[in-house]
Amino acid sequence: MLGTEKTYTYTTFGLMVESELPLPELEKAKDNERVVDLTITKKDLSIDWSKINPLNRTGFVVEGNRVMFEVPSLAVFSIEEGKTITFSSCESYNEDKVRLYILGSCLGILLMQRKVLPLHGSAIAIDGKAYAFIGESGAGKSTLASSFVNKGYKLLSDDVVAISLMEENQPCVIPSYPQQKLWQESLNAFGMNSTDYQPLFDRMTKFSVPVQVDFYNLPLPLGGIFELTGADIEAIDLQAIENLHRFQVLHMHTYRRSLIERMHMMDWHFKICAKCINSVPIYRLSRPTSTFTAHDLVATVLSIIKGGKIND
Repeated sequence: MLGTEKTYTYTTFGLMVESELPLPELEKAKDNERVVDLTITKKDLSIDWSKINPLNRTGFVVEGNRVMFEVPSLAVFSIEEGKTITFSSCESYNEDKVRLYILGSCLGILLMQRKVLPLHGSAIAIDGKAYAFIGESGAGKSTLASSFVNKGYKLLSDDVVAISLMEENQPCVIPSYPQQKLWQESLNAFGMNSTDYQPLFDRMTKFSVPVQVDFYNLPLPLGGIFELTGADIEAIDLQAIENLHRFQVLHMHTYRRSLIERMHMMDWHFKICAKCINSVPIYRLSRPTSTFTAHDLVATVLSIIKGGKIND
């Protein structure tokens, strides 16, 4: 157990979490007798941070099994050995923003420390398998996942897709937590009222959308990967990605990929990506940027999964 502070227990990415900071986005732990995998604590990190060369403090600092970074006027964060996340906050810190970094960058780095591949994207459960939709920020990953949810499919993850090797080295997706992050435009397209949801940042038009009922909280074998891109085209285009381009796609969309070499995890990253590209198909799904196409994208994806033909 942690110190004298009140603690909360949750589960996420298959981990039992004990936290001094309330994390309402996560599912509450049902088995409090289980061994804790991750502790999240508030602690003064000023001495540790002051020992770091000021020239290195503008980004992520990697020292052995520890990664540290600072968000000015908010907090310093430390992620260590895949087991602990520590934060040292400013006096007037915003707890909501601290949670965003813990559930985003901190958990993504921690997954890598635990040798779980974090891809930047969303994952949906379809016919007993997990399908990942990866891409750059703004590509429409969360919007596409929300369209699947609206059609009765279950969400496994949003923002970070965690892939682990299970029995017989089968890549599986580990569920994260029942929440999506949707832009105002997506809410409008789905007929959702933004006043019903919490904005992620002050004066920004991106919102936290709970999906408890539509969340699948068990690991599923990876069934396929779709790289989602926006383009100046008139119709949806789907192409299979072949050969070494498959590895390049996974590398490009690995969450916080700039840390892989500095964490001395190049060999691990290559091997787990190789397992993925040798196990499942990978496609590039291009959508027109001029119109809302999420519902049509769902139909295209389902057609391929059920054995349809792709574009020549």
